[in-house]
Amino acid sequence: MSACLNKRRAGVLLHISSLPGGGDCGDLGQEAFNFVNFLHDVGATVWQTLPLGMPHGDGSPYQCLSAHAGNPAFINVQWLYDKGWIPEEDQCLDCNRGRLFWKTCVVNKAYYGFLERAKKEDRQDFRDFCQKHVGWLDDFALFIALRNVFGQKCWNKWPEALKQRQPLAIKESRQLLKEAIEAIKFEQYVFFKQWHDLKVYAAEKGVLLFGDIPIFVSYDSADVWANREVFKLNQNGDMEVVAGVPPDYFSEFGQRWGNPHYDWDYLRKTDYQWWLDRIKSQYEMFDILRIDHFRGLEAAWEIPAVEDTAINGKWVKAPGVELLKAIEDKFPALSLIAEDLGIITQEVEALRDDFDLPGMKILQFAFDGHPENPYLPMNFTQNCVAYTGTHDNDTTLGWFNGLSDAEKQRIYDYLGWSTLPMPDALMHAVLGSAANLAIIPMQDVLRLGSADRMNTPGTTSGNWRWRFDWSQLSEENAGRFAHFIGLFGRRS
Repeated sequence: MSACLNKRRAGVLLHISSLPGGGDCGDLGQEAFNFVNFLHDVGATVWQTLPLGMPHGDGSPYQCLSAHAGNPAFINVQWLYDKGWIPEEDQCLDCNRGRLFWKTCVVNKAYYGFLERAKKEDRQDFRDFCQKHVGWLDDFALFIALRNVFGQKCWNKWPEALKQRQPLAIKESRQLLKEAIEAIKFEQYVFFKQWHDLKVYAAEKGVLLFGDIPIFVSYDSADVWANREVFKLNQNGDMEVVAGVPPDYFSEFGQRWGNPHYDWDYLRKTDYQWWLDRIKSQYEMFDILRIDHFRGLEAAWEIPAVEDTAINGKWVKAPGVELLKAIEDKFPALSLIAEDLGIITQEVEALRDDFDLPGMKILQFAFDGHPENPYLPMNFTQNCVAYTGTHDNDTTLGWFNGLSDAEKQRIYDYLGWSTLPMPDALMHAVLGSAANLAIIPMQDVLRLGSADRMNTPGTTSGNWRWRFDWSQLSEENAGRFAHFIGLFGRRS
């Protein structure tokens, strides 16, 4: 068990996009620091986010354009103004207005201001950043620049020479798009500078940052375009099998994610270097990391690419022991958590337990009437992470309101607290459990219903948009949460 997970802690699940403020989504400005202050004030010591990558048009943080790059939508524009990289006459009074396109234009303007007015140490810092991240940044910046040239088309729709990364075509593109490439690198530099400032502040307040690594990467990504040998693709670069999961609690037809599968034979020959590089990027950003769909490291569901649903797939073994050993050897102090939900076999449990990784316990899955249900608090061990629900669940209040009277009574019979309403009763159970780490989604802290759900698995619209407002956080809500944290010995 890692050092930061060997004591009782409480945390909150809230994505950066869900922070309050103007614009289309939350960002790394003052509201992020205000949220750290809130966590500190109530005694919570963990802030869990979703993946911070640059999503596609549907906004899903689990389908990103890079396994390394940050989401430019999270850049705080006021920070650029404060740096003096945007001329006073060009500064907008409403720094939080506008859509991502507007923000990208402002960051681009700041880049030219940076070239003209940045201090010597800032210029050197930018050069150092580019050199430190050269392993992924050069390909990513070129990928985004080309994607912009070709109208956001997937790389397999580009001209053949660029699709196949022919050396002369790549060289010419780097020369022709040099200015755009440097601006994209600057955008990443700004994102990581702002994230670093937040991480330092969180550490000062005793708050750990908890990140999430999707096990698969998007086909339309810099990673697949620049590292085709890492993935199961044919000679033309097309996928013949795609990733997903079979029918389960979330979907009767399963989930067809459409990600490429890994060529584990190639990765083994390279000592899993691509994966180690990916872990390194995230380890520098977070104190704790969750591997999403952990069971895919033991066996992954391969679906023929021609299939429209996930039903007709099959399990294909993966070298999880070798990969996790390589990660453990390279990053011995890393705090990893296994997202072990869904169809879990004894082999998956053994893989998790052999590396002493905490799994996840979701109370919304607990009350089927069977006392051996692993999600019942009485069956928890210390080495797990307990949740009322996750970003893929309905809010606890929404979930509870959708149950029958008999199901509701079964829950209260188990909990034994008929005077505590939902979601308080489930929060009380999670925080009072044996689990060393207990995480509460912000919607449950705020007592919100189904209208404030973050994501509905198996759907492609209306997700990832939820945001909260500080007016929703009453003194009663904050006080109740703080009381539960203190009551069960989780206060910092």
